Amino acid sequence: MQPELQPVQPGSSAGQTRDVVWQQHRVLRNTYWLLAVSLIPTVIGAAVGTNIDLSFLRSSPIISLFAILAVFYGWIWAIERNRNSSTGVMLLLGFTLFLGVLLGPLLQRVLGLQNGVQLVMMAAGGTAIVFFAMAGIASSTTRDFSVMGNFLTVGAIVIMLAVIANAFIASPVLHLVLLCGFILLSSLLILWQINSIVRGGETSYVSATLTLYIAIYNLFSALLQLLGISGGDRD
Repeated sequence: MQPELQPVQPGSSAGQTRDVVWQQHRVLRNTYWLLAVSLIPTVIGAAVGTNIDLSFLRSSPIISLFAILAVFYGWIWAIERNRNSSTGVMLLLGFTLFLGVLLGPLLQRVLGLQNGVQLVMMAAGGTAIVFFAMAGIASSTTRDFSVMGNFLTVGAIVIMLAVIANAFIASPVLHLVLLCGFILLSSLLILWQINSIVRGGETSYVSATLTLYIAIYNLFSALLQLLGISGGDRD
């Protein structure tokens, strides 16, 4: 006699696989939506920051740096503590507004150049190209990039220590190296985070959006600074 075929039960491996796939798509979809929404307060904050005087930050650059870092990491900690609630979403949107304001001084300098608008558009276009390229690779490949997690953590720590060190020594060469480091690290971070979502390693769209937003923000800022240094028209 042939064995009798049994229907797949909800708790079976097939049912669990469908649930996992659905969860992955839901996290990825919500992450992209929240990431798009987070750009709205960023643009508002950037508009505010560009039109107000933040020169007091340059009067005590070291103190300002540590104050900003304290707020930055404190805000990230608060978001992660509320990663699975609507409070986390609101904290994230407030965080993007804050970082938008901090873009003000950089945008003021670049827009003061004759080709400033073009440079901003080029930086935004470059950021979009890198993001979609990394997202495409992360979503389509069968390779697991989770092994990059420790490398990215160490890289982020090294870059942040170098940023603090350069606040004291103010080396133009180190500043350029840091900008290149931010571009590389941010690109790899996008690849790693989206791959983690696709493979089911990240289940919170708030945490995923936070990581991707910081990567995009640093990528845009670094590209804009490099373009301003190398292609700025000051005549």
